[in-house]
Amino acid sequence: MALRSRLDVWRSWQPGHAPALVVIPLGLIVAVCVVDVLAPPHIHLGPLLVAAPAITVAFAGARVTALMGVLAVTAQVLIGILRGVLPTANIQAQIAALIVVSLVCVTLCVVRDRREQKLQRVRSVAEAAQSVLLRPLPTRAGPLRIAGLYIPAEEEADLGGDLYAAARTDHHSTRLLIGDVRGNGLAAINNAALLLGAFRAAAHRQATLSRLAVHLDAALRWDTSQWRPEAEQDADEDFATAILLDIPDHDPVVHLIACGHPPPLLLRGNHLTPLMPEASHLPIGFGGIFGVAAYDVQTFPFEVGDLLLLYTDGVIEARDADGLFYPFTERAPEWTKDDPDQLLRLLHDDLLAHVHGHLDDDAAVVAIRRLAL
Repeated sequence: MALRSRLDVWRSWQPGHAPALVVIPLGLIVAVCVVDVLAPPHIHLGPLLVAAPAITVAFAGARVTALMGVLAVTAQVLIGILRGVLPTANIQAQIAALIVVSLVCVTLCVVRDRREQKLQRVRSVAEAAQSVLLRPLPTRAGPLRIAGLYIPAEEEADLGGDLYAAARTDHHSTRLLIGDVRGNGLAAINNAALLLGAFRAAAHRQATLSRLAVHLDAALRWDTSQWRPEAEQDADEDFATAILLDIPDHDPVVHLIACGHPPPLLLRGNHLTPLMPEASHLPIGFGGIFGVAAYDVQTFPFEVGDLLLLYTDGVIEARDADGLFYPFTERAPEWTKDDPDQLLRLLHDDLLAHVHGHLDDDAAVVAIRRLAL
């Protein structure tokens, strides 16, 4: 999408990715040689040759930088020969200084390239972890067409505290989860991974949607509190807002449980309806603490052609430079005729344009369209 393409463009200007820029130091070497040889005796441009290897460091690796250094030294020697000043101490000092600067530039390239390789290995591990934790949603699940969008607040990150997942059940329905874990950083990622694992382990079973919510709440509380002292057992540090859905294949409805999360949006034609449940439960992780033994399931119509949007607060709370929130409910009906993938592409570009490319919080959206079975 647009953010990823901008990152690719930015990386293309990093070391080793812009070979055409070699023309700049080469042109500098040629220009200095020509001008210095043709200039009056009292004008000396040879010291400018030091810029050739220095410039090359910005866009090329150690080998190309070393080549520019060799060419610059050769050009300095050639200038000394053509001007008949090679034996002088001045020209020899310039050549020595140019050699030293070139060696320093090559050394910097070697160190930088090693760090780049190490960073690339770390990035590949992070991408592998993301693919395991936040798996891509299935494009089809029974009569449903599904697409997911995840935009991390940090450009180089691939996973944060937002999450979504889907699972098929044996009784011909699709269950979905979208959530937002409190906080950020490694603690949020850990809790997101915990909820995703608990959902995938239990969502496909015959248990009711209410029991699935109880399972997620208990799993989060047990994992985050098992090593805490008893005095801290009721600490409210770890929780997640969430929406749990169950969409049967043969019944045009959607069953949902809301746990402190923004309500889904149902788009039918150009008409938008927030699915506001009568009961909005406490976030996942608070249920057991406050004695919640069961979760109420709300049922709403979800007919063929309808589009359902699930989202996290990173979308509706995104602000522009003037502090204005992103008008999600106003923009969404404009794209209701598009398929889920195209809708999320449009939403992605429009959201990033609103915040000028920088989100303050992770954002996740899931689009679901019901098709004829």
